[in-house]
Amino acid sequence: MIKVLVNDGVHPDGKAMLEKAGFEVHSDHIPQAQLPEKLNAYDVICVRSATKVRKELIDQCPNLKIIARGGVGLDNIDVDYAISKGIKVINTPAASSEAVAELAFAHMFTISRFLHHANRNMPDIGDSEFKRLKKAYSKGVQLRGKTLGIIGFGRIGQAVARIGLGLGMNIMPVDLAFDEMKIDVNIFKLRDASLSVTLKTDTMDDMLAKADFLTIHVPFKAGGRPLIGEAEFAKMKNGVRVVNTARGGAIDEDALLAAIASGKVAAAGLDVFENEPTPRKEILENHSISLTPHIGASTGEAQRNIGLELADKIMTHFTES
Repeated sequence: MIKVLVNDGVHPDGKAMLEKAGFEVHSDHIPQAQLPEKLNAYDVICVRSATKVRKELIDQCPNLKIIARGGVGLDNIDVDYAISKGIKVINTPAASSEAVAELAFAHMFTISRFLHHANRNMPDIGDSEFKRLKKAYSKGVQLRGKTLGIIGFGRIGQAVARIGLGLGMNIMPVDLAFDEMKIDVNIFKLRDASLSVTLKTDTMDDMLAKADFLTIHVPFKAGGRPLIGEAEFAKMKNGVRVVNTARGGAIDEDALLAAIASGKVAAAGLDVFENEPTPRKEILENHSISLTPHIGASTGEAQRNIGLELADKIMTHFTES
């Protein structure tokens, strides 16, 4: 019987799917330090971001056949080395696209209408300084008619584009992999109500010069050069709003703080940080930044989708091999 270790949790429906197919699934967490001793008893390990599967661990587990990541990023796995050892590495890029896209827009709405400020101040002084707060937060902007730059036009970027098109935004995607992409814009639960839109990709420089909002949706490896740094901020409009729900480090945080201080960036929304799980205080305390603690895929629907996609890919591998 094929044994699966789900070390960082999985939705019950995904576990049930594997068990129904005859897999033996263990979901009790094994601490990182104990994995070299215990992991070799399993054919598959399923992780999220907490468990690290590095070269040293891989070398101690010759029976391992699959490393499965519930989510998109693979920073915690030595992917190339695992593949060189004949171990299949899978992730779930399709499962959480809508959840991440919606969170990106949650940040866009928040920093457009000062919701992060209002939600802090209304409970404290809303009854005594209502008129002052109303005046302070009365210079918001609408998303309709604005230009949205999307760096990375894979599944998540396309999900962002669908929402942006529905809001009446001008979409400027940037992606080195292709020149254009046809996406379907479906109207939820309305029969036969959909349309297809072909969007041409733009150059990075052209997008940076024109975007009113900018959002990042590309994989990013720790230690790499930030996608958005001082040079990129210099090319943007004054008053641009930027969002990062991809990976910490994709935006240079020093450059971001400087751009906010100068007025180049009106506000930012961050779900990910360079120093997770201990983001720097200057970021956390900046009133021009809307903050969430890396919850892009953290919805019930997305977690169920992740569990089912993992189970399906694991089952497919052993059926075909």
